[in-house]
Amino acid sequence: VQLQASGGGAVQAGGSLRLSCVVSGRIMRIDELGWYRQAPGKQRELVATTSSDGRATLANFAKGRFTIRRDNAKKVVELQMNSLKPEDTAVYYCHADLLSFGDLDSIVAEKSWGQGTLVTVSS
Repeated sequence: VQLQASGGGAVQAGGSLRLSCVVSGRIMRIDELGWYRQAPGKQRELVATTSSDGRATLANFAKGRFTIRRDNAKKVVELQMNSLKPEDTAVYYCHADLLSFGDLDSIVAEKSWGQGTLVTVSS
């Protein structure tokens, strides 16, 4: 299983970015799919996540500014970030709770992470 994230970059405060993550591999089912972030010197924290039935959960700091969208058929999750602030600067990680096919078609429960994409917001 691989999670490939893209879309990070550098923007000025007030700007927008869209992050995208594609999940690939021998996947049976994706349950939770979303984004976390980790700023320098801080713990990793939830940004936004979606359940398999499309329900979204957003951190308080993301409400009103960020939107998460999931495409189950394409196994893609996107995070649209608007009105970015310097405090949004962090490495953003795609995360999935999923079931995959292992050896001999066994089913494996996994918590998978993408490689991280850096978002830098300047004032």
